Amino acid sequence: MSYLVLARKWRPRSFDTLVGQDHVVRALTHALTTQRLHHAWLFTGTRGVGKTTLSRILAKSLNCETGITATPCGVCQACTEIDQGRFVDYLELDAASNRGVDEMTQLLEQAVYSPSAGRFKVYMIDEVHMLTGHAFNAMLKTLEEPPAHVKFILATTDPQKIPVTVLSRCLQFNLKQMPGEAIVGHLENVLGQEQIPFEVPALRLLGQAAAGSMRDALSLTDQAIAYSASNLTEEAVRGMLGTIDQRHLVRLLDALQSGQAPAVLEIADELATRGLSYRAALADLAVLLSRIAIAQRVSAAVDESDPVALDIRRFAASLHPDVVQLFYTVAVHSRSELAIAPDEYAGFVMACLRMLSLGGTSGVAMPAPDSVSPNVSKPTPSIATAAVPAQVPAAPATPAASPPAMTSSAPPTPPTPTTPPTLPTPKAVSKSLVTPKPEPEPEPEPEPEFDNDDEGFGFQGTAEHDQYSLSAEDYERMQASNSDTIVLPEPWAAFAAKLPLSGLAEQLARQSECVAINKHQLTLRVPSKALSEGAPVERLRTVLNDYFGFKVELLFEIGEGEGSSAHALDLVAQQARQEAAEVSIQKDPFVQALIQDFGAKVVPGSIRPSSPA
Repeated sequence: MSYLVLARKWRPRSFDTLVGQDHVVRALTHALTTQRLHHAWLFTGTRGVGKTTLSRILAKSLNCETGITATPCGVCQACTEIDQGRFVDYLELDAASNRGVDEMTQLLEQAVYSPSAGRFKVYMIDEVHMLTGHAFNAMLKTLEEPPAHVKFILATTDPQKIPVTVLSRCLQFNLKQMPGEAIVGHLENVLGQEQIPFEVPALRLLGQAAAGSMRDALSLTDQAIAYSASNLTEEAVRGMLGTIDQRHLVRLLDALQSGQAPAVLEIADELATRGLSYRAALADLAVLLSRIAIAQRVSAAVDESDPVALDIRRFAASLHPDVVQLFYTVAVHSRSELAIAPDEYAGFVMACLRMLSLGGTSGVAMPAPDSVSPNVSKPTPSIATAAVPAQVPAAPATPAASPPAMTSSAPPTPPTPTTPPTLPTPKAVSKSLVTPKPEPEPEPEPEPEFDNDDEGFGFQGTAEHDQYSLSAEDYERMQASNSDTIVLPEPWAAFAAKLPLSGLAEQLARQSECVAINKHQLTLRVPSKALSEGAPVERLRTVLNDYFGFKVELLFEIGEGEGSSAHALDLVAQQARQEAAEVSIQKDPFVQALIQDFGAKVVPGSIRPSSPA
């Protein structure tokens, strides 16, 4: 006898053996028990969820020799012949190959005759959405008022393509995809009766690969039995499916969290050696990150039977939620970009390096504002503050002493264009301002001039000092070296533009104006209330806490600004560049020649200034 595949051998033959469709079984069982039988049923769902199986069980229930029942006997002539696919009054029609109006007309002409052997003539039309519009129109009248001995069962994977005139004439049942646990339970039952040894993790892999289809799960099980020589181990099934071992993903996340690029490349090479799919690796990494994100919000959602449950809890505690979301986004988008990458290896490596660049060692959980993590590096001084005076000589002990003389260190080396500006540590700046630097033979320095205006005073007379001006109030605060007092190294607009922010938090910083500073309180004026609420405020507060080294309290005023925000200054500079570009075009000799010789004119709004250097 030829071998019968598991999907056919173990096809359910009664409602009580059907798996995963309890809502449909309940409705059909009650209808059969109470004899409230409709003349047309429509089963919808993806492949392998039981549409054809349900139609055969329903046909047996209608034609069983014991009577119309929800529990067909399975041994009478009607039941056995329907199971074998040769019952004369049960016709399964493939609409994909019989989609024309002629085939539908022929079927309907035969429907008027009484059944030959059964109680009802049952017509099962599979993939009914493939019928043409004329074929649907031809069956409308018969489908609405068929003969008493005719029942229609329609099945489709795409109900959106079925006309509403057909849908309104049927009872519609949406079959669900099989849950993973239901697939594993059914496979355990099948393999137990087949007396084939197996490992439960191997069945979980098969259930995951089946993607909700019981038929696919049984087909993959057939393939796994042949691949593993009737010994379904996790290692054998993983090798057959080409899936990624969760241990590789855990190692990859550890390397990404600690910023170890060599370890990332080593894992990528291992995947290439094993012949595993990088597309599947990114998909599995995204799944693992989603489970970590869920564990961070709902700790009880972690399945303790999962082999990586401990690692999920570890990452949930050590990875910042923002970094988890960032890694997930990169993994999902990089998976779709593999098709345009030079090759999958390069695409996968670049995806991992992108995670390192965007997340890097910031993957560790962010410490509390009043604590300092030893793993977080301190901010390095920016180019803008590298030339702040390194010493302040002691002032003469006279009542009318002038402001102390200040000297500046050598100008810094210009940065490379790719290096983003970083902010200095205010404590280091204040220390450099107030701590005298002894020299063997100090040379007399020219006393700087101070411009006492409403904005305070600043350095004058040297190019080095012009861009590093401090207000009188800020200078006195630095002199006091108060660790709980906010001291801005430069005006708020320039300071806010350099903060490591993005999205709405960046807009909050750039569109705000500093109204007042009172020790650890910073009052900002913003144009709209939406900017002063939610996550952007928390992100700005966190960055300021890390920068100043203590908790910063943010207060907000809602109202129109005075034009001193970074955003307003950018708009002013942009408008100035625009006006300068228009004037330059109007004065250009070539443009003037075109206007004079050919009557040309400059189209208003068509001039765009070049980007600032």
